[in-house]
Amino acid sequence: MLKLSLDACARQQLTAARSSTAGRAAHTVVGGHGNVMRQTVIALTGGRELGEHENPGEATLVVLHGRVRLVSEKDSWDGRRGDLLVVPDARHRLEAVEDAVVLLTVAKLGAK
Repeated sequence: MLKLSLDACARQQLTAARSSTAGRAAHTVVGGHGNVMRQTVIALTGGRELGEHENPGEATLVVLHGRVRLVSEKDSWDGRRGDLLVVPDARHRLEAVEDAVVLLTVAKLGAK
């Protein structure tokens, strides 16, 4: 069994993002590239973004800290601590409205 504190992981990744020139940091906490499911804690400093990319499979974001905006084509969804956002099956980007940390869960179809 694995037990970890998402709050502690969020603090660590946010500290790393703040000291990074890219303004972001990430750590996979469950699964990995060879697994069907992967969960990654991602921190972004305010004003930074994960640029537009394809959806890697079924995915959700849980906002652990701060505020984010998920943008896809003409639609956008705002999220704050405690919100769950379902990632659209389309090209999208994630913007940090303020310093933010999310838990990204991805289930890749056809993995393994």
